[in-house]
Amino acid sequence: MNIVFIVPCVRPNLDKAYFPTGIAYVATAVQRAGYDFDVIDIEAHRHSDAEIEALLRKKHYDVIATGTLVSGYKYVKQIAAIARKTNPEACIVAGNSVASAISEFLLTHTEVDVAVKGEGEATMVHILQALERGDSLAGVKGLVFQDGDRFIDTGYDAIIEDVDTIPFPNWDLFDMDRYLSKAMQDVPEPYPIAKDEIRPFVVNTARGCPFRCTFCYHVFQYTHYRYRSAASIFSEVRELRKRYGINYVNFFDELTFFNKKQVEDFVEVAKESGMEFYWNADIRSNLFTEDDMDLLHDLKKIGCVSFGYSLESGSPEILKTMNKKLKVEDFARQKRALDKAGIASFTSIVLGYPEETLETLKQTFDVCYELDIYPSTGYLLPQPGTPMFEVAKEKGFADDFEQYLLKMGDRQDLRFNMTNIPDDVLQEAVRGHLKRINDKMNLGFSDEQLVKTFTFVTSNESKGEG
Repeated sequence: MNIVFIVPCVRPNLDKAYFPTGIAYVATAVQRAGYDFDVIDIEAHRHSDAEIEALLRKKHYDVIATGTLVSGYKYVKQIAAIARKTNPEACIVAGNSVASAISEFLLTHTEVDVAVKGEGEATMVHILQALERGDSLAGVKGLVFQDGDRFIDTGYDAIIEDVDTIPFPNWDLFDMDRYLSKAMQDVPEPYPIAKDEIRPFVVNTARGCPFRCTFCYHVFQYTHYRYRSAASIFSEVRELRKRYGINYVNFFDELTFFNKKQVEDFVEVAKESGMEFYWNADIRSNLFTEDDMDLLHDLKKIGCVSFGYSLESGSPEILKTMNKKLKVEDFARQKRALDKAGIASFTSIVLGYPEETLETLKQTFDVCYELDIYPSTGYLLPQPGTPMFEVAKEKGFADDFEQYLLKMGDRQDLRFNMTNIPDDVLQEAVRGHLKRINDKMNLGFSDEQLVKTFTFVTSNESKGEG
């Protein structure tokens, strides 16, 4: 059986390369099950459509697998079209949220044959085994596919409860030289050592998130939050250090730390390991206060450089609509505690909820201004499968669902304005607020860079890519 995994590129105009962690886990599971396959990595190599077509014509493929976020629908549609053109008999499989959130639409409006829902490792192996035996896919859990005019939904496969048991990704399936050379994009300043001495990479520590913000869709939201033990995490870091000389880890999760016990365990294992490396992670927005200074100093000692945690809005009313379960004063209290501990902070905001006004915009940016934190700024992008998408539908934004999906992309662009503020007024207000923060912090962003920084700014006179 000839198999190929195709890694899409969802930001083709940016000189970045994000390691495809999700596809890497699935491909590793397939390899461990005894299957050989090829990899066409558009993210790493930015292949043109013509190059993808040429690569897919080199072999008769039985199975072609790809996947990305639902906001990258147009890229999966494009890849599937080329796959069908070059390998008309192949079974084309898609995963990640583009498959989970819009399964039936994906199957009827693209050349995709099978949508994988939820966790993909075991499901992909079971697909290959069924195809190899000539069995119906109806016996494979975790799928949606068509049988004539009917959609067959086999439900979700059993989740991997103990995520410590998941093997590390086989990084060497991909162009690690390329990904390592681009990994500095995820290292925010201030740098703990000279930039040319930093050797960074990403590690995934958790699946999902315990919270349910109304604007957020992720592939694991059908089940509970699962996280790896500190011992498992440090085992992977040790392997990365051994193989690639990694000395800086970007913990790349929806949420790395959600309670203090989890943090305390991490500190204990770090001390026992004797390993020295720098790192950043994502935390709950109200995890720490100044009562936690001893713990924060311990985190600093074991290499913590910065934490990311989201404000999203400075308006209590909008935070409630977001189901954010956050008070602005708790966010501010954590920022001050981290400042005192010498740990940098970066944050993001989501603008454009229907309740948004010029006054609520000011509330949000005033928090950032007062705390000296330059936010990663994005507009509300209502994703299928979220409560806010239902609002977008009610307002008529998704009457042509195909066009809606094709219009999705980076949240830095105002794509769907659900406020009562005119587009130009909203965008000008956002730029004006960002400019006053930029000027106060002396960051040096041009007017064109204020929103589209693609940068996490963590403190005065610091800019780091994110």
